[in-house]
Amino acid sequence: MQFIQMFDNKILEFIRINLHTPMMDKIVPIVTSLGNMGLIWIVIGLAFIANKKYRKYGFIMLCTLCIGALIGDGIIKPIVARARPFNFVENIQLLIKAPTSYSFPSGHTMSSFAAATIIYIANKKMGIGAFLLAALIGFSRMYLYVHYPSDVLIGCVLGITLSIVIYKIVSPKYDKKFN
Repeated sequence: MQFIQMFDNKILEFIRINLHTPMMDKIVPIVTSLGNMGLIWIVIGLAFIANKKYRKYGFIMLCTLCIGALIGDGIIKPIVARARPFNFVENIQLLIKAPTSYSFPSGHTMSSFAAATIIYIANKKMGIGAFLLAALIGFSRMYLYVHYPSDVLIGCVLGITLSIVIYKIVSPKYDKKFN
C-alpha cells in the first residue's frame, strides 16, 4: 500500500507542477462538472430511452449508474475511508468546492466509464467519444487534486466491469420481455 501511495503522490505532483496553466485551471473545473452526480450520463441515458433504437441501452445505462453509485459511494468508500489528496497538502488552493466524501474509488470516473461502456456497446462511434469524455473527467479529478491516480484507475476498472456484468444480465431479460 505504501508503494501505491508513493506512486499516487508522484503522479499528482507531476500534474500539479507540469500541467497546470491558467487556461487549464478554467477548463478543467468545467470538464469535471460534467460528471457531477453523473448528470451528463443520466441525460444521455434518458435521451437513449427516448429513442426506440437505443431504449434498451438507456435503461441498462441508468440501472448501471444507480447500482454503481450504491456500490461505490454506499459500500466501497465508507469501507476504505481514504481521505482525499488535498487533505495532506498545505496551502493548496482548490479550483472547485472541496468534496466531503471519501476518495476511493472515484465516483465521477466510475460512472463515466460505466456509461461510456454501455454507449460503446450501443454504438461504437458514439462510444469512442464517450470514452474520451470519461478519460477527461477522470483526469480532471487528479488535476483538481480531489482524487489519487489509483482512485481514478480503480473507478475506471469498476465502471467498465460493472457495466459489462449488468449488460450481460439485463440485456437478455430485456430482450425477452420487450422483443
